[in-house]
Amino acid sequence: MAQENKLQVGPSPHVRAELGTSRMMLDVIIALIPVTVAAAVLFRWETLRVPLLCVATCIITELIFNLCQKKPNSLNDFSAVITGLILAFSVPPTLPSFACVIGSVVAVGIGKMIFGGLGSNIFNPAMVGRAFLMICFGQMMTTWNAPAVNNAAGIYATTKATPLAAAKFIESDEKKALQEVSKAEYEKSLEVRSGQQAVINDLFLGRVGGSLGETSGLAILIGGVYLLLRKTISYQIPLGMIGSILIIAGVGYYISPQNVMHPLGQLLAGGAMFGAFFIATDPVSSPLSSKGRWMFGIGLGTLVMVIRIFSGYPEGVMFAVLIMNAVAPLLDRWTVAKPLGAKTK
Repeated sequence: MAQENKLQVGPSPHVRAELGTSRMMLDVIIALIPVTVAAAVLFRWETLRVPLLCVATCIITELIFNLCQKKPNSLNDFSAVITGLILAFSVPPTLPSFACVIGSVVAVGIGKMIFGGLGSNIFNPAMVGRAFLMICFGQMMTTWNAPAVNNAAGIYATTKATPLAAAKFIESDEKKALQEVSKAEYEKSLEVRSGQQAVINDLFLGRVGGSLGETSGLAILIGGVYLLLRKTISYQIPLGMIGSILIIAGVGYYISPQNVMHPLGQLLAGGAMFGAFFIATDPVSSPLSSKGRWMFGIGLGTLVMVIRIFSGYPEGVMFAVLIMNAVAPLLDRWTVAKPLGAKTK
């Protein structure tokens, strides 16, 4: 009797067989090592409390949900670890421990497990947790501290505005004075509207205030290139997002340099780089087709710049990701691939 061949289809993400979900997640963990090292150097090792606490809480939360729903163990895919790390690197290094626990429970419990687990969630779980923290603990989530490398004592207790926040909430007299600065001088100094200077070199190396994992553009770039070389992520989303940010910021800067930060500053400041490589490329909540990914990335970059320039918020990556997550199924419908051998009108 001939052996019957059975095709087993599981939930998304559907990837190449040689990849596998566990290997993809391990690649992301490896890619986050430079970001972790940069955070330890910039904010000292005490800040590792946040990622350790977030990861542990995410693992425990997923385990409890599996036990309550009588589902098999799903921890071996490392998705809970990734959710905890992404959430941890998206919050301030001084976020209180209880807030880390609450955000992690919401991220895994509401952002993923309540939809059915990995592959069934609509939104990026880490961004769901971060959005909840922003709603409940807005002041804690917007309290930034200067990196310890900025002072001789090595203590990161000095509160400083992020470059985006400083550029957003400019006082009227400072704005008037800044309008008198020529475009060439503005390009040279990158005057931030609170009176600080956000030098591109500082933004690239991470010597500015911000979330735990978003300050060092160099560390993020190293991790992102590793993911691209390993083909763990596709290039369309990060390239589309980064390209649209640079183009829109460039146009805005050319028209009104006193109101729009330098394009490189827009890219390196805030969570744009981290979001492009580590958040937006989530295979579950992003489109599957190549055209859909291009549209997804360009839409993300456009929304980020619209929020940064026209809204009352200095940063827009989290909102842009959640909005585009909701649009991703529609993009898949619009850009559905033609089956091999099919005839279309």
